[in-house]
Amino acid sequence: MKTFTGWWRKKYSSMPPALQMIGLQLWLPVFFLFAFCFCYLWAFHSPQIHDAPVAVVNSPAASTFTDQFSKAQPGMFDFRLYQTADEATEAVRDGSAAASLTLPAQAGGQPTVTIASAHQFQAATLMKTTFTQTFAQSGTAVQVNDIAPLPKGDSYGLGAMYLMLSWCIGGYMVAMFIGMMGAPLSHRTRVGILAGGALVASVLTNVLAGPVIGVYDGHLLPMIGISFLWILAVGLAVNGLSYFFGRFITAVALLMFVFLSIPSSGAAYPTWMVPRIFGDLNPLVVGHGITEMIKRVLYGVGEPYWQPFLLMGGYALLGIVTMIVGKRWRESKEFDRILAGKTTMMAAAQGAMMQKGMADRERILTAHGLDSNANPVDDGADDIDSDGQQTDAVDETPSETEDQRQLVGSGAPTSTSASGNRPDYHYTVEDMETSFPGDPLFNGNGLGGGFADEEREYEIRESMHHPRHQAPR
Repeated sequence: MKTFTGWWRKKYSSMPPALQMIGLQLWLPVFFLFAFCFCYLWAFHSPQIHDAPVAVVNSPAASTFTDQFSKAQPGMFDFRLYQTADEATEAVRDGSAAASLTLPAQAGGQPTVTIASAHQFQAATLMKTTFTQTFAQSGTAVQVNDIAPLPKGDSYGLGAMYLMLSWCIGGYMVAMFIGMMGAPLSHRTRVGILAGGALVASVLTNVLAGPVIGVYDGHLLPMIGISFLWILAVGLAVNGLSYFFGRFITAVALLMFVFLSIPSSGAAYPTWMVPRIFGDLNPLVVGHGITEMIKRVLYGVGEPYWQPFLLMGGYALLGIVTMIVGKRWRESKEFDRILAGKTTMMAAAQGAMMQKGMADRERILTAHGLDSNANPVDDGADDIDSDGQQTDAVDETPSETEDQRQLVGSGAPTSTSASGNRPDYHYTVEDMETSFPGDPLFNGNGLGGGFADEEREYEIRESMHHPRHQAPR
């Protein structure tokens, strides 16, 4: 296996650097294909009611009705008996029941169906339609009591789901970038960035959703507060896990906080309308905790606050523990890799890409009659040094000192430049990272360039419009 791996890495490294970089990222669209199919298509392509919880006020008439209905529609409803109508209504309010049913004690009375549209619009609509049609067969009208109707700004009850999605994405994306590019940062710095990102995201999403778009009215400060805590908890979890998964944290975060969270949350469809595995995950996914808390704040329905807060604390604790343990584990792995003289395929591809970029820069400058400092090259005139002595133009340029040449080993030129008047020197990835700080395209890095300097840009443009030398062909 090691032989094959070594052969493959050697073969892969011979490809153009850009192609290497693209190839190493193609796993992500493949992941998206599988995730969409197994999390969205599987969950939503054919929703069917199974074991929908219905609270029934206990009475002889209720027992008779539930027995008859269960025989006619087996497995459709899970009837749960309550002693009083208030208890049954409270079950609807906290979401443990999709609806409650109160049957009259005497014949000819009117049954009452209690729903909460703001908790789950589709569930409320299904319960209302099902019981209305069922009792209509016997000529009985049903009284429907909606204890939490939806406002006009959120007439289908999808606001909570999309707010949840924006909070999750805001949290995991900030943490994902920290995990991928912030390895040298301390825990305090990383958490500070997470907290700052959570504050910005919470203010933006709620100001846009509330006052600007009109999804909900009022409750702005409580919504900003809970969204800040949720975004921070999600960010902490992703930040901690990033130590273990590296650049693949993107897939882990998307799976945890988007692909599994949406179908399991009960926000898009009730959990009793999707495959059972998503219902089993419902108490564990952040989508459930976030949407329940949003509904409790805005409409007074959903789980009691302590349940979402407990879930939030669990994810925050996961992030803190994995952050502490993960940093030490990651540093140990990197230390072992350095001692073994190994590197990752991504690091090798990035190094090759950097070298290719420097080579392309030299080629472009030379093609326009410029040296490595982006200054015009004068082939016909000798240069005058600081002592007034003439020096041949072929000699080394001031930007390439002997000290810099020694950084590449023997300091010997590797080839002759395209202009034929100066040697090319090979700068390794390590040279560019340690000895020439800064971006070669912005303000220079010791290798010349500095295109951000206005005077240098002017000189380059002038040399292009009025070249002293014919560009090599």
